[in-house]
Amino acid sequence: MNPNIPKKWRLTDGTRLLLTLELAIILPAASLMAFSIWHLHQVQRDKSIEAAIQRDFSTVLHIAEKRTWHKAADILTPVRKQFPCPDEEDKIKPQLDQLLAANPEFLYAILYDKDHDRLTWRLQPAREADEGFRKHMTDLITMTGKWLPLEAPTMAHKLRMAAEMEEIPFGFEGGWSDQTDDHYYWNIAYFIPPDVPEGHIALGIVAFDPEYLRNTFFPAVMTDVLTSKSGVLHSDANPPAMMVRPLRSSIPWVTSSSWDGGKPEMERSLGDIFQGLVLAIKWPGTTIDEIGVKFLRVNYLILAALSLVMAGGIFLTHRSISREMKLARLKSDFVANVSHELRTPLALIRLYAETLELGRLTAQEKYQEYFRIIREESERLTALINNILDFSRIEAGRKEYDFKETNLSELVRTTLESYRFQIEQNGFAFEENISGDIPPVNVDREAIARSLLNLVNNALKYSKDQKYIGVSLYRSNGSVKLEVQDRGIGIAAAEQDKIFEKFYRCGDPLVHNTKGSGLGLSLVRHIAQAHGGNVSVESIPDKGSKFTIALPIAPTTGAGAVHP
Repeated sequence: MNPNIPKKWRLTDGTRLLLTLELAIILPAASLMAFSIWHLHQVQRDKSIEAAIQRDFSTVLHIAEKRTWHKAADILTPVRKQFPCPDEEDKIKPQLDQLLAANPEFLYAILYDKDHDRLTWRLQPAREADEGFRKHMTDLITMTGKWLPLEAPTMAHKLRMAAEMEEIPFGFEGGWSDQTDDHYYWNIAYFIPPDVPEGHIALGIVAFDPEYLRNTFFPAVMTDVLTSKSGVLHSDANPPAMMVRPLRSSIPWVTSSSWDGGKPEMERSLGDIFQGLVLAIKWPGTTIDEIGVKFLRVNYLILAALSLVMAGGIFLTHRSISREMKLARLKSDFVANVSHELRTPLALIRLYAETLELGRLTAQEKYQEYFRIIREESERLTALINNILDFSRIEAGRKEYDFKETNLSELVRTTLESYRFQIEQNGFAFEENISGDIPPVNVDREAIARSLLNLVNNALKYSKDQKYIGVSLYRSNGSVKLEVQDRGIGIAAAEQDKIFEKFYRCGDPLVHNTKGSGLGLSLVRHIAQAHGGNVSVESIPDKGSKFTIALPIAPTTGAGAVHP
């Protein structure tokens, strides 16, 4: 049968096994990849990443607003405790001066007693000498004195209700004033001073210094929020940036150190404490939309990389399984070929032995011929068995070589002489060229002889019309080279590297029609390498082949060495 004619494809047990193993890998992996892609598509469609970041930002802003409450309460609580009582009129001003001197973050302090219609105020002592400051504060206090009598009952009632509910007992008023040349922010905190009777209406008022709020208060709150380990920001190495702006302006009034301008992603009014101010947050250098796109892009790239890795793994698995299945087929073919190889010499030995046993021969020369045939077939059988045993030892890593200083010329001549009759019997022209300057070489005699016989035997098997075998032994470049040349079928260039693999047999019809184990050249290569040398081939299809074993002249290994 011509091997170039394609065979009809069949679903063999081996093919089924291969498909089952590949599907066992592909289906779960493909399902996982498909689910991941679907999930990312849903995330992209529902804007889940953007929504999650916005939820985090909303939480951070809420935390920041609570921190302003608590920080303001921490500042005001000791001030309230130290505030003068309305009944001690002669102590009010000195106590207010003392309080303001100890708390430079306040511009002025007021004690309002509605029952006695008395409003007592003092300015920050450290700045009272500034005429402009004094005039500005006096105008603000005068304006406060106009609305305070009307609002005081309501304010006092709210504070008492907050105290009963165990909430922070402070109230705040504030906003932006355009009555001066500057856009000025003001904020006052009010509370009920200590020791004020239940039915008595009295309020303590302190005014925050806007520069203190701008340069100290809000920066401290932002730093505290952005560096806290609350779990919302996940201790991000690149935390968000925050800023505080006027309610009616987009220009920042206070910013965190990482604020880089641009439009904030989310805002929250601070109207409960600092009226007229808005707290904002964003990612520096990017936007929520860009983060979502980047997240999806990175995950799609990861999925693509995983797909490539998975495809590579499937390819390697397919190649490995295919190689193992091919090796299994080659081993099966090896058993069949070896069985045939063993059957032929055994049949001849049995035939000639039975003929001799029955005494049917009359001519003496026939006896000699039959004994010679039995001996030659026995040697052929021994060589085949030795090849199999050597291969088995090599596979198990237990092959040992007995290196001894050897006259390689004499070894080659003796080996060829024992095989000369078979060469001539098959009609081959034989040429032997052994150089006279071959030095002694450390080799395993039996292994080198077997390598030579394997090469000569291949030449006998795979030659058609031009029956020629040439053996040469010569010295070249610090090594001894043993060549076996024929004019047989040759070897295609694509197969010349493969012929030294175990069980491999070329695709030429003559090779497949000729029984063999597929071990000869594999053993030759192993023997050459065990001696520190190598084997090479030069071949042209239909022109012949030349195999060359190169052995180093210098000793490369010791006796009894084991070579896997």
